[in-house]
Amino acid sequence: MIDKTYKWYPIYTRSRAEKKTAEALEKKNITTYLPLKKVEKQWSDRKKIVEEPLLKSYLFVYISSAEQTEVLSTNGVSRFIYFSGKIASMPNKQLEDLKLLLAEEADLEVIEQELEVGEKVLIKAGPFKGIIAELVSLRSKKSIVLRLESLGHAIKINTSMAFIESLR
Repeated sequence: MIDKTYKWYPIYTRSRAEKKTAEALEKKNITTYLPLKKVEKQWSDRKKIVEEPLLKSYLFVYISSAEQTEVLSTNGVSRFIYFSGKIASMPNKQLEDLKLLLAEEADLEVIEQELEVGEKVLIKAGPFKGIIAELVSLRSKKSIVLRLESLGHAIKINTSMAFIESLR
C-alpha cells in the first residue's frame, strides 16, 4: 500500500546545484523549500549581496511517498537523506521554525557535524520566541547551538541565555 500522506523530505543535491534542482522540481509541480541566506561577496571591483543555500547541497520537497521516484529522476537530485535506515522526513514544525529563523535575518552559522544529544529548550523571548530546540552547545552567554533533528546539522544563533527555558 502506498502512503499518500504529504511530508517534507530533505534531499541531497549535486554540489552547487540547489537552485537549479529546485527549479527543475517546481517545473514538475513538486513543492520545494530551499533555505537561503544573504552573504556579502567581494570581487576585485565591487561588493555584492547574494543569496546562498543555508545548508549546502540540501533541499526540501513536500511529497507523498508515491512521488519519491519522480523526485529521484529529476536532474540535480542525488539522493534522499536517510535516518536510522529509513528515508528521513521533517516535521512541519521544524520547517516552519527554520523559515522563522531565516525571516528574522539573524546571524546564522551552520555547523556541519554530528553533535551530541542535549536538553530540549524553549526560546521564550526575542526574535526566536516559541521555537523548541535541542540545546547542543553553549558558545558563550549570548550564543547557543540548536540541533535540527533528522539532518545531523545544527544552527548557531546569537540570543541571550536569559531567553532560554528548559523543558524538563
